[in-house]
Formats: sequence, structure tokens, C-alpha cells
Amino acid sequence: MEQREIPLLEYDGKEGKARPEHFVSLPKNLPERCVIAFSKSSVAYIAEKYGAPQISEIHSCTVNLPIYEVDIDGVKIALITGFVGAVNAATQIHELYAAGVRKVIACGAAGSLTPKPLGALVIPNCAVRDEGASYHYAPPSYEIQADGEVVKHIENTLSKLGLPHVAGKTWTTDAFYRETEDKIALRRSQGCLTVEMECSAMIAVSKFLNIKFGQILYCGDDLSGTDYDSRNFSHADDVRRNLIEYALQCVKTL
Repeated sequence: MEQREIPLLEYDGKEGKARPEHFVSLPKNLPERCVIAFSKSSVAYIAEKYGAPQISEIHSCTVNLPIYEVDIDGVKIALITGFVGAVNAATQIHELYAAGVRKVIACGAAGSLTPKPLGALVIPNCAVRDEGASYHYAPPSYEIQADGEVVKHIENTLSKLGLPHVAGKTWTTDAFYRETEDKIALRRSQGCLTVEMECSAMIAVSKFLNIKFGQILYCGDDLSGTDYDSRNFSHADDVRRNLIEYALQCVKTL
């Protein structure tokens, strides 16, 4: 391999030496459909609501995440909490794929870069790759496009549910505390509606593995004004729980 100026530009599309199936803790025989939700308490709430059994778990050195099996109109769907951050999200999807998952809808909060109410729904159709994991799954580029068919499917499903939404670009970054005013202004000028920490990596690994992937974001904290406003979004329980319900409906017919 040729050395480049920056290591992240040294993309190698070949199979990795260590693979998920090498680890005995890998889940087995998961449903082909999966919802990844970035709220542990909301996942537990939905699992209890549907009487969903825990069928496996994802292991890590610091925390194990249960995988539930939700039955929606006879369709079996795996439901799991998402690991936060691009590298963790990419690894999680890779492991879920090795366990049988082929269709994924992720859902969670994002910071709003333009004035939008708490809970407003955004479907990422493109993501700025301001993180590291995606460069190991896709050739270097400034942005990465989401699967257009899945984006359209999510839009159609939300429309049938009577839910206002917008499709647009998101900014994925590794550094939560480095969202500076100048960077926010640049991303806004590029058309970014939201900022979060996983989307571009999840798109990249899904393309690499040929997984049908899409995401639904809700606008949580607000970065569109002069001052930062958390809007107490971490306590928007109904918003997060409803978001999982929407994701389940989207993946059910994907």
C-alpha cells in the first residue's frame, strides 16, 4: 500500500484480518431487520411495551447491550441501543451484519444547526465525513450520500403516518465539544441541517457490507442561535420513544 500524507486517506477495501465471526461472543441468527436507537431507556421502554424477549446482546469491554426481538404485525425486528460515536457505531453495524442483519434503521437525537423545534424530524440524505471510521469503509471524500431508495422509503412511511419531516444533509463529527462557531457557520453554508456523531460512518459501513440503511434524526439541542440551548432534550422521553416506533414501522416494510 502507498503511504499518503494523512493515514485516513490510505483506504484499503480488502477484507480485514480480524473479523466479527472470530469472536465467540458474536450474536447468532438475528432477524434481518434491525432498529438501532440511541437511547437506552427508550429501548427498554419499547421492549417492555411489546413484551419483546431479549434474544442476545452485543459485548464490549465496558458495557453489554441487550438485543430484543420485537414483533410488529408478524415481522421480527431486532432492537438494540446504539453505541455512541462513529467508530463504535460502525463496529456495531459490522457485528450485527455478521449476526444476520441486512436492513437497518437508526434513530436518535441531533443538534439543530437551523431553527427547528424540539422533536422536528430530519432524514439524512447526505453526511459530511468529519470523523475517522468511515474512511476505513469507503474511499476518501468530503461527503457521503445515503441510500436514496431507503431515504425515499422513510419519507413515504412518515408521510403515511402523517408526520412532518424533511430530508437533508447532516454533519457527523467525532468531537462533540469542538463544534465551534466558525465550523457551525461553514457547515450551515454547506447545507447541513443537523450535527451528530454517527451517520456518515454508519452509511459507509452499510455501503461496504451491502446493508440497506437509513436514519431518522430528531432535533434535540439547538446550535442555530447566538448561544447554545440544550432545550433539556435529554428528557424528551416521548419524542425518543415515538421515534423508535417510527423506525420500527419504517424497517418493517423495508
